Amino acid sequence: MQVKAKIKHLRIAPRKVRLVAGVIRGLDVELAVHKLAVMDQRSVTPILKLVNSAIASAEHNYELSKSNLYIEAITVNDGPTLYRWMQKAFGRATPLRHRTSIVDITLAEKKPSDGNKKNKQNKSIDDKISTETVVEPIKEAKDIKKEDYKDVNHSASLRKGSKNSLIKKVFPRKTGM
Repeated sequence: MQVKAKIKHLRIAPRKVRLVAGVIRGLDVELAVHKLAVMDQRSVTPILKLVNSAIASAEHNYELSKSNLYIEAITVNDGPTLYRWMQKAFGRATPLRHRTSIVDITLAEKKPSDGNKKNKQNKSIDDKISTETVVEPIKEAKDIKKEDYKDVNHSASLRKGSKNSLIKKVFPRKTGM
């Protein structure tokens, strides 16, 4: 069973986040949390939060134990770059690139558990679905009354010669129409 979590628009450059991500890649979840707790870099806080979120969703949604999980993959990609400008001499300006990161993490089980466990959400959906289906009778052509299709000649009322024509209501832009 794989559990995925993601951070988007993390306002730290991907180059700096990859340093922290490389340390915990492939480790047990508990060991990774301990290693992140002692590191002193700015990107540790959001990555630790992401790992804890993935652990919580694994425990809550799939009923997996924390001790049986490890970090299968963690990738850091470039997000959108925010451009700002720094003033320079003689009326010039240089661009400042505020880079953002997208961090994806995938947790997997060390020893696969039995596949009989279902997602809690799927259990509740299965309980709500009933086996009965309601089929409405289809109206036949004989059963349809003339009132149901009153204005078949609606396009005829829009022609130029009729009293309630659409063309008379629209202001003519050019003369000689």
